[in-house]
Parts: sequence; C-alpha cells; structure tokens
Amino acid sequence: MTVRSSWLLDSGQTRQDTRLSPLGTFTPTSPLATRSGVIPGSADGTTRLSGFTATGTGMTVTVFPGRAVVQGSELQGAYPVALTEQVSLTVPDGDPQPRIDLIVLRVYDNLFDSKGLYEASVELIGGAAGPLPQPPPLPAGALALYQITVPAGASAGTKPIQWETALSGQRTATVAVGGILPVTSDTTPGAYPGQYRDAGGSLQRWDGTAWQPYPPVPQWQDWTPVWTTSTGSAPPSFGNAQLKCRYVQDGPTVHAKVDIQFGSSTVFGAGATYSDNWTFSLPVPAVAGVAGGGFAEMEANSAGSICIARLYVLDTHHWGLATSSGRVDGTAITTTGYVDSVTPWIWANQHTIRGTFSYEAAV
Repeated sequence: MTVRSSWLLDSGQTRQDTRLSPLGTFTPTSPLATRSGVIPGSADGTTRLSGFTATGTGMTVTVFPGRAVVQGSELQGAYPVALTEQVSLTVPDGDPQPRIDLIVLRVYDNLFDSKGLYEASVELIGGAAGPLPQPPPLPAGALALYQITVPAGASAGTKPIQWETALSGQRTATVAVGGILPVTSDTTPGAYPGQYRDAGGSLQRWDGTAWQPYPPVPQWQDWTPVWTTSTGSAPPSFGNAQLKCRYVQDGPTVHAKVDIQFGSSTVFGAGATYSDNWTFSLPVPAVAGVAGGGFAEMEANSAGSICIARLYVLDTHHWGLATSSGRVDGTAITTTGYVDSVTPWIWANQHTIRGTFSYEAAV
C-alpha cells in the first residue's frame, strides 16, 4: 500500500502506518477541527512544500511522496495520511472544449460517507468542459493538490498537455499548533489571535480580524507639543497657529516632524527676555537629552529671511532650538543662541518653524 492512513481502518492498522502518518494537533480551524494541508519542508530545506509535488509528461501526471492531514467533518476528525511511493495518473484526452481537472488527496471512511471503503487515495477528478471551464467541486474529505488545465483536443499522440503552464498548485500547508504556517496566496482567516504565518518573505500575525504585518509596521501619529519657556515666565500660546506635527516610534527610536506656522492670535510671550528660551514637549519621553537630534528651518515670511537652527532634545521631556548662523541671504540676525521670542528675530504672524529630529525613547 502506497497511501497510508492512521486511525481509519476498523482493523489492520500496522505499526508502520502509525509511524509514517503525522501525529499530533495541527493548525486548528475550530475547537474540534484541524486545517487540512501538506506537512511543509524538503530534504534540502530549499522548498516550502515538497510533499505531494506533481510533474507531468504526455497525458500522465505523477504525484510524489509526502505527508498530510485531511479534515473530514468535525465529528469525523482529521485523518493523518502518508504517500510513501509516487503515484501516476492518466489524464483522459481533451474534449472539444477545454476543461479543468483536479488532483486530490482523498480519504474514504464508510462510517461517515457510506462509500464502502476505508482508505486514502490520490485521485484525478475530471471537470466539465466549456468555453470558460471551472474546476470541479472539492469532495468532502479531500485536500486539493493541483488543477490541470486540459486543452481542447489534448491527447498523447497529437497534442500532449503543456505541463509547464497546465499545472496550477492548490496545496495548502498545516503545521503543529502554535507553529508558523507557510502560505502563498492563501486567504484563509486565522484560527486564534496570536497565530503567526509566513507570507513568503514576511511574518504576519492574526489579530482576531485580519492578518497584520509582524513586527507591526510603525504608524505615523499626529502630535501637538506643549509650548512653554525654560524659566516658566512669559508663557507663549499657539492661538490659531497651524500645527502639522507628527511622529513615529520604531522600537526604541522616535522620529518626529515639526511644522508650525504661527497665526494672528499666537502669543509669543508678553515681556519675554532672552532667558525665556522656548521649549516644546516631546511626543514620547526620551531616555536622555541629546546634544543634537536634528535640524529646523525658521522663516520670517520674507525673501531670504530663513535661518537654520539646530534642534536639541533638552531633557527627557522637552526639545528646543538654537542657532548660531545668520540668514541664508547673508543678513545678520538680531541674536543667536537658544530660540525665544526675540531670537533669532522678533517673531510674528505667519512665521514658521519646520524641521525633523530623532532620539532614543525611554521605553
């Protein structure tokens, strides 16, 4: 016997049947059911699914050894199956119109299907010919392996099947519960939140409603910094300023973008002095201050009135700006040093601060 199944026959199951057939709990689909599928892996570790691989020549298709699990109804349970020798199937000649045949691994259990059999087999199920052919329906207790597109008039003598394009893989995988499931175009939902799968180059995690990239792809978030001064005196306020500040945290690293355009009701700090340096809150606490986390462009809304500032992470909760250069048009600025209401110039409506910075998060 080349196709072996455990826990199927009323009698006659050998120890070899039991050893060859996969055991254990595989990927669940419900409290009682298991995902049907091929056990993944190959001898050299280069192929995701080598079990039940098929090749064709002429009008013959050959299915090679492998192991799989085939789920019947929930009350039937899952059948472990092993194909220990290759099986060759003859594809009937083509019809006047094309058709799609199906290769399946099928389990017969007379206690449930009344077919009079207790066995597993690799079978070819013929499809209906037509101008737009569809594959035949998958029988109960069967695992689809391949579809074969049979051209109109195909035959061994005059028009053999072009197997390079005729075979379409339908195999799905199953792994021990908790294992990472290898998939390709599989759209099956997950079985439980926290289940993982390999989507052919990236990991995904089932969150209860959808497969999500894992690790999660960091998402940019809006953020409104709290604006104050280093002394706590002459407090400023944004008023109707336009803020487009965003940040993203990727592991321990935070990247932030600052885009502030001051408005007509912005208060820059009544009676502020050079010591009332501006500070802005960080979106996420930093592990420590950073001497230079980035750069910003400050503009006073007139031709050439642009000044570059170094953006500092001042401490674990605040960032600020400092400048030591003049304007880009060569004009000297009023004062240098940490930015405040009069540095590098007297701030006013429509003036802007735009910049980026990065730092290490505390958590």
